[in-house]
Amino acid sequence: MDHNKSKKSKQGTEMLENVRRICSSLLEVEEIIDGFGHTTFKVKGKSFIMMGENEDGAGLSFKSDRENQEILLQQGRFIKTPYIGQHGWVSTKTGEPIEWDELGELLKEAYLRAAPKRLVKQLLSESY
Repeated sequence: MDHNKSKKSKQGTEMLENVRRICSSLLEVEEIIDGFGHTTFKVKGKSFIMMGENEDGAGLSFKSDRENQEILLQQGRFIKTPYIGQHGWVSTKTGEPIEWDELGELLKEAYLRAAPKRLVKQLLSESY
């Protein structure tokens, strides 16, 4: 990943805008730039989305569990996230087109895995 603290490519900018749109409906989400230059979305200090860019393009990783991780990996559009994949994290394949409706649902699930029960309950009650 590029250690520059800003997105440069059109793809990276569009990806960040889509993720911000998805996260705007979630409660108490914080967007930060970490020490490696990755844009990270957190809820109550727990990361659930990380984004970055390298020479191959923009990439996005999200929190999952091992069971869903295996299902996603079998689809062929996702890879196990380096360094943290053993904890269930999944990444989009760099340079591949993204299906934002599906990814949006996966990112919301990532939020629900990271958020405290109080926020999960509040969000789910607002959705119905």
